[in-house]
Amino acid sequence: MSRRFWSNIAAVAWKETQVMRHDKAFIGVVLIQPVVMLVLFGFALSNKPANVPWAVLDWSQSPTSRRFVQEVMATGYFLPPRPVVGYAEGRKLLREEKALVFLAIPKSFRRDVERGRPAVQLLLDGSDPLSAARVGVYIGQVATAFETRAAPQDPPDSHMPVREPGPIETRQRFWFNPTLQDRAFFLAALGGMLLTNLCLSAMSLGLVGERETGTYEQMLALPTTAIEIVLGKLVPYVGVAYALMLMATIAAGAVFGLWPHGSWLALLVVTLPFVLASLGIGVFVSALARTSAQAVFISVFFIMPSFVLSGVMYPYQFMPHGVREIGAAFPLRWYQIASRRIIERGAGMAEVVVPMLALTVLFAVVLAGVRWRMKPRLG
Repeated sequence: MSRRFWSNIAAVAWKETQVMRHDKAFIGVVLIQPVVMLVLFGFALSNKPANVPWAVLDWSQSPTSRRFVQEVMATGYFLPPRPVVGYAEGRKLLREEKALVFLAIPKSFRRDVERGRPAVQLLLDGSDPLSAARVGVYIGQVATAFETRAAPQDPPDSHMPVREPGPIETRQRFWFNPTLQDRAFFLAALGGMLLTNLCLSAMSLGLVGERETGTYEQMLALPTTAIEIVLGKLVPYVGVAYALMLMATIAAGAVFGLWPHGSWLALLVVTLPFVLASLGIGVFVSALARTSAQAVFISVFFIMPSFVLSGVMYPYQFMPHGVREIGAAFPLRWYQIASRRIIERGAGMAEVVVPMLALTVLFAVVLAGVRWRMKPRLG
């Protein structure tokens, strides 16, 4: 009995091994996934800030202030600064995520250097607490080590006594998350992560499940087009996705006090194209796969890079060029931008138009791909 037991197990294992050996899609996904993850975590991603967009309001316009900005640039963490003419413009860039740092240099900067107590104001986007704290430390280190003894190159004020120059004081203030709580960063994108899991997991088995049960041909025989079939399959899951999104948003507000500061209507509207695009990708995966196992592996292969490259766990602004553009192909990238603007920055419909249009375009592209992949009639 023992010999027969192990013999039966070996026979079934051999049969499954032969099936797996001929499943080229499965083998391809298994081999490609570790390579992609190795490249992402080994080369593309790092906790060290890079390519940080920032804005500078230099009211001093002195050689000393310009030299300070140049030394901040010389750290290698920042993009070329974006000059602004007033606080309103700088705050607008912070709200629109076009700048993560806003440096304001006062008119009295040169005089303060001569007096020995220079100071600058630093407004940082605190929606990503870890990155904001690190960027603030980097600028603070530059300010502390800044050589203010070069200040005599500026024309001195004859009526002001010259004192021993001192380090520059940085007066930091964090916007959108003053206490730098980590949970605000993650909870603002929680709905997007849950919806991505739901949409891809639910729809990736749709068409391939029809094939395995033998009802795919019956479905194609209906007097409907491929697009009508796909949209009909998506509609029921849209309601489920909205229920899940509302549950996650209300739970984050009730338990942690993180309620959306912006428009609820804008959040509901931008969710629709995101859900449709994510569901469409699930249908496209199902149209590509031949078996349920292939569909599951392809979905996981898509979900993991989506979380990494979209910016829900790591700021996409710090990613190198090339990797950042690849991440823009994931619907989660645009939805997390919109949801964080609404939840943390108090944005309305006008501030999320660009992410909404990007999601709509992605849905149209995915729908075209599904139509190309599906055979509308038998044969």
